[in-house]
Amino acid sequence: MEQYLPVLALGVLAVVFVLLSIVASRMLAPRRDTNAKLAPYECGIVDQAAIPERFPVRFYLVAMLFIMFDIEIVFLYPWAVANAQLGLFGFMAMLLFVVVFFLSFVYELAMGGLEWGPRRRIAVPLPPATRSGVTGVVTVGTVGREVEAWSGVSQSGGAG
Repeated sequence: MEQYLPVLALGVLAVVFVLLSIVASRMLAPRRDTNAKLAPYECGIVDQAAIPERFPVRFYLVAMLFIMFDIEIVFLYPWAVANAQLGLFGFMAMLLFVVVFFLSFVYELAMGGLEWGPRRRIAVPLPPATRSGVTGVVTVGTVGREVEAWSGVSQSGGAG
């Protein structure tokens, strides 16, 4: 118990110092209340307008990814140091851990969580104006129709 006595004495001194500092500042400090001092402190910015908009969820997803990879690094360092003692079991456990994190990262990429610009639509090419894969259905186009001249009369002689 004697070896903990210096730690206890240091703790008691710290508490006494904090209490004395608080009491001394309350008793000795001048008290001049003004409207600015009594107003709630908001980082020095006077609130003049409503908040423009909420943060998109993508900001939070990126923050979560950052935390995930920080946790992964925290677990990879000790494993790298003790890799020789852990053997195959340690390697397989860390491999499983890294695979789970990698799959979550791939999922995040697939969901577009790291795309910061406006969403782009992928241009899907239209099928050619021929028969579709369904029997009896013809896609709309100019195949099989007579090409009409700009005068409005078809080439077959009839009025168009």
